[in-house]
Amino acid sequence: MSETQSEVITGLIPSAPRRMFGTGVLCALGWLLIYLALVEPPQGLHLVFLLLVMGALSIYGGYKMWQVTGRMIELTEEELRLSDGTLIFRIEDVAKVDRSFFAFKPSNGFLVTLNSSYPAAWAPGLWWRVGKRVGVGGLTQGAASKVMADTLAAMIAARDGLIDLD
Repeated sequence: MSETQSEVITGLIPSAPRRMFGTGVLCALGWLLIYLALVEPPQGLHLVFLLLVMGALSIYGGYKMWQVTGRMIELTEEELRLSDGTLIFRIEDVAKVDRSFFAFKPSNGFLVTLNSSYPAAWAPGLWWRVGKRVGVGGLTQGAASKVMADTLAAMIAARDGLIDLD
């Protein structure tokens, strides 16, 4: 978390119905896989074990998604962060913002390419980060994600001297 709290320019948070649907589907998948492994076990112990592990991971993913999607993604002048202070990336490290149709991005979201690598991290349904790529979106609303992506792109263009925001 930064030393000084800067003003939030725009934020992203999933709506309650999206949170409930996303976590419900993931948990239902987990319980279904476990049920399948116990009631109709496939031939081979390794396949039963695989179903049980995948079911447990799905349930854990649903639990994690529920926890994470209760937070807001906040865009400030200095950084993109979660409302609990978790840093996603610093604005000075952004090289490009991509919302194009063919970008490898989350649903209803956008892709950010960074100049430097950050440690891999993942908040199911909200954002992910691998190396120099960050995907923001998922359970978020498309219109709100578009506003955040456009605001971030304008900030980067102004920083690089391509436009004047004043």
